[in-house]
Amino acid sequence: MINGARKPSRFVAPFVFAAPRRLAEMIMMQPDRTSELAALLAKRLLILDGAMGTMIQRHGLQEADYRGERFAGGYDVLFAAEGHAHGAGCGCESHDQRGNNDLLTLTRPDIIRDIHRQYLEAGADLVETNTFNSTSISLADYRLQHLVRELNREGARLARIECDAIEARDPAKPRFVIGVLGPTSRTASLSPDVNRPGFRATSFDELAEAYREAAHGLIEGGADILMVETIFDTLNAKAALFAIDDVFESIGARLPVMISGTITDASGRTLSGQTAEAFWYSLRHAQPLAIGLNCALGAKDLRQHIDVLAQVADTYVSCHPNAGLPNAFGGYDETPEDMAGVLREFAASGLLNLVGGCCGSSPDHIAAIAAAVAGLPPRAIPQLEQAA
Repeated sequence: MINGARKPSRFVAPFVFAAPRRLAEMIMMQPDRTSELAALLAKRLLILDGAMGTMIQRHGLQEADYRGERFAGGYDVLFAAEGHAHGAGCGCESHDQRGNNDLLTLTRPDIIRDIHRQYLEAGADLVETNTFNSTSISLADYRLQHLVRELNREGARLARIECDAIEARDPAKPRFVIGVLGPTSRTASLSPDVNRPGFRATSFDELAEAYREAAHGLIEGGADILMVETIFDTLNAKAALFAIDDVFESIGARLPVMISGTITDASGRTLSGQTAEAFWYSLRHAQPLAIGLNCALGAKDLRQHIDVLAQVADTYVSCHPNAGLPNAFGGYDETPEDMAGVLREFAASGLLNLVGGCCGSSPDHIAAIAAAVAGLPPRAIPQLEQAA
């Protein structure tokens, strides 16, 4: 029991070891920090970081920056598919990498580490790995599916380095790495073709395998928590949670898991048609550390949906909205002060346990949010009857 609420067994004792199915699947893990995290959540609101992509855009990177030396020819010099020889005219060199932000983990780790550091110095307690698109499904768009394990491992490792360095300077304030599993570029319950409503571009099994490989890498790299983030299709999320459970079973240990969905527009529903309440009840069986919402909308438009989660969820609630809605140029205009003011009201109303920012937010936004909610008590987890 934490804060008087029912705590799922997987959160109270996530590191109960069991015999793994294959010894070869045993991997090195970050030491168990679950009790430390639980104590902090019971004491105060925790601060998440802000947007990674927004900060990367400020660097004005070009194709050569994304490729670096290893991918300068348009392909990975350390890898070639069986039977394929890289070289002039091989067909790989024309494939652009610009916009593949996750690849910067390997080609410009200095930029990624600096962004993590800025958010930590702004007051973030938890930083998210630069792995939003690091699944085989999403990386297929760049023909880099073979990098899944490496990108996730290195993404977590870079965040771990910065968290450990900042925490060493101030041991009284622990810092945590959230290993991010994004939604992928496909949806399991909807057709991408209006003329073929029964068609699916992916399957549950394909998604689960993609998430399984990514989760392994995040754990290897030192993640403290795994988060299934920006969920627009609940079936995708179920595949991710199934895969995570499978990984936990295979390594004989568990990490806390966070879930964060996306309300896509003013309809108040996810892309697959669920309200915030339905979204929670569809995923409650996973017994997450936290359930929340991020992206798509600004804080003002998310309030009613966060309010619903705060009432129905018998676990912690998180919120990291965009800095308002995008303007005509694709940018975000909500100032740190405006965004922090809105989120302070969320916290003062007892709706939040974790808060941060998504698209358009920056270290300035996170610093303002941290200052605005400082001293406010965290949301008390309601005691609800067990579902039948």
